[in-house]
Amino acid sequence: ISKIEKRRGMNQNNFSHSNVAQSFKVPLIPSLALYLVFALFLFGLAVSLFILVVVHNPLFFLSYLFLFALIAAFLLWNSISFRNNTTILHYIRSLPDADLTVARHGHLVKITGLVSCGNVSLESSYEKVGQCVYTSTLLFECGKLGLKPADVKESCFGWRLAYSERLSTDFYITDKNSGIRAFVKAGPDSRVIPLIKESRLVTTAKNCKVLASHLRKWLRDRNLSSEARLLRLEEGYIKEGSSISVFGILQRSNDVMVVTPPQELISTGCLWKKLLLPVDVDGLILAIP
Repeated sequence: ISKIEKRRGMNQNNFSHSNVAQSFKVPLIPSLALYLVFALFLFGLAVSLFILVVVHNPLFFLSYLFLFALIAAFLLWNSISFRNNTTILHYIRSLPDADLTVARHGHLVKITGLVSCGNVSLESSYEKVGQCVYTSTLLFECGKLGLKPADVKESCFGWRLAYSERLSTDFYITDKNSGIRAFVKAGPDSRVIPLIKESRLVTTAKNCKVLASHLRKWLRDRNLSSEARLLRLEEGYIKEGSSISVFGILQRSNDVMVVTPPQELISTGCLWKKLLLPVDVDGLILAIP
């Protein structure tokens, strides 16, 4: 407990404090491949324009533009999916739950079941929800982009993350199929990837002159400005008794089962049915089933 309290105290003046390392990335594409694709794009554009000007046949040019639009849409879809964790969610949900009665030591397993707190439980930062194994609180501010939204009371262009708190702790999960209980190492020394959606709790209006007292206190406790401005606060948590899926390495010792973060990167592979490129994951995954 003292370790978590110390961590909280040390980070109150920082942009964020967290023991949750959301580490996932798209595998790097070799520079040579990028140059080759760019060269092919220029070559195709030149040929299509040449045919259009000399032969006066727009068919090849229109086909080229259509192909380019498909490729651009594919890349845009993957970019949005990466930001929203869509690829990892599809990957996790496509995996079957492990049979803990026969699961082997050192193998990757997915366990779905009810969680219960270990020696340490967490409390959500803003709503003060207790008996949690994971909490996150995100504060967004309206960025100054020189754009005026249509409705300044409800919307804003350019929300930016101004402050974040993400904490997780060790907990137990009871497998829904076998009833076996496993200990999950998700504490401060573990790499954790929470696929938990935060709920919007507070959205201030541009014309408000004074922030609510509870919000002002929350801001002051973290040495953040309590001046009235456009803010959005979101919070998420995993409370004891919630049903979640855990994906990690199974460690067996006699009758004790422990799930730990993988030591190596895990690739989701290409999900062609969803038109999704592979994503590399480094950490213990917590997701809502």
